[in-house]
Amino acid sequence: MRRMSDSLLARIERYYASVPLLFADAEAFGPLRLFVRKEPGSPYYGGPSHAQPTAESSGIVTVADIARVRARQRELGVPESFEWLAEAAPTLRARIEAVGLPVDERPLMALDPDQPVPPQALPDGVTMRVLTADDPALPATLALPRLAFASAGTAVGAAGGAELSAVAEELSADGTVETTRPGIRAGHKILIAALAEDGTPLAAGHYHPADGTTEIGGVGTLPTARRRGLAAAVTAALAGHARDHGVRTVFLAYADDRVARIYARLGFRAAGVTLLIADQPARS
Repeated sequence: MRRMSDSLLARIERYYASVPLLFADAEAFGPLRLFVRKEPGSPYYGGPSHAQPTAESSGIVTVADIARVRARQRELGVPESFEWLAEAAPTLRARIEAVGLPVDERPLMALDPDQPVPPQALPDGVTMRVLTADDPALPATLALPRLAFASAGTAVGAAGGAELSAVAEELSADGTVETTRPGIRAGHKILIAALAEDGTPLAAGHYHPADGTTEIGGVGTLPTARRRGLAAAVTAALAGHARDHGVRTVFLAYADDRVARIYARLGFRAAGVTLLIADQPARS
């Protein structure tokens, strides 16, 4: 694997290799690294554990290395999920596909460090809020991505407040809400939501800052609230908040060209490609 210069892609790669260590231990398998959660909780991205090329390694990933990681994942009872920056390990995709794992692409977009991201207008009655660990809207906000991403695209859908409440109750009952609170209190996870007058989250997203870099993730809109500019407003709020708190490199991934156009209007530009196993659990 080649070393990248201290460029935008190098900063993104360091971010991918370091942020999971806030929540996980790293186990080495030759030139691969597997992130294993220290305690129960939602994964940071791609599943509870991940394989990531080690930044220091110049070794070639072999089929045996991949097999050892997958065996450890099966032992842990977690998805056999890999995720990496394509430019950081240009030969890894072929080896992953050679063992029968389908690979998907997630193009990346980033903001220029000097690119302003002005706040976006909100519909009447909608407010933007940075959530605290004890915010009453937290359970429903954590539930929102499940409904947003279950209904792909940007068209207005059927799922609304009632469905959101049901998923929020499920996440409260299974411990997801409680396991998320410590990360918010510690500042590891910043969660921002656009809220209706009754407190219902209509759109939300998050970021995890690390060493001046962050990825914006989980931006989704309640299907009944789509086509109102809320995803753009949340994305701009996340980017602005990150900038205000010392983050210089802000990037994100997308899977839909229609969504990419929203990000482009905010000033995001193409910045490499993330590769991941098809159908692996969505980033959380």
